[in-house]
Amino acid sequence: MIERFTTTLDCVDTTFIADGLLDRLPAPAQLGATRVGGVDLNKPRIRAALAAVLALSTTSDGFTVAAFTAKVHTMTGDTGYTIRQAAYDLRKLRGKQLVDKPGRSRRYQLDPRTAGTIAALLTLREHVIAPILAGIRSPRMGRKPITWTSVDRDYEKIRIDMQALFQHLGIQAAA
Repeated sequence: MIERFTTTLDCVDTTFIADGLLDRLPAPAQLGATRVGGVDLNKPRIRAALAAVLALSTTSDGFTVAAFTAKVHTMTGDTGYTIRQAAYDLRKLRGKQLVDKPGRSRRYQLDPRTAGTIAALLTLREHVIAPILAGIRSPRMGRKPITWTSVDRDYEKIRIDMQALFQHLGIQAAA
């Protein structure tokens, strides 16, 4: 159990996204004879599902749909998320080979390497794309904060470079 936990932590620490994955995620997938929908990272529900799967990835014997639903409830506070929705979200994740359900088991498992991919997707969406796009709209006025970290400097440089890129491409940031 400890070995699986440390392996998962190691894989989540060094994350990557395979070529073309971002293009393949929103497309429908085939799971056996059933066609399931794609995974849209812009939907809060699927982001919550991915975060819950990642949180449950360290369990040694896998997790059930009920445990998954409970984890989404505790992480988001949304008690309207039903077991039926959870089962459908897990089917979509299985269709994209992000989650595995071995044999005829009722338990789902997450391969440690896939945990790294999910961590990378969530990090990219929440901590890279969203802050950059939010910072493009408004120029920074006034003084810089007293505690200016290297991450803050990186975001500021990206924000300025993205404004120049948008200007060259003729893209107007929404006011």
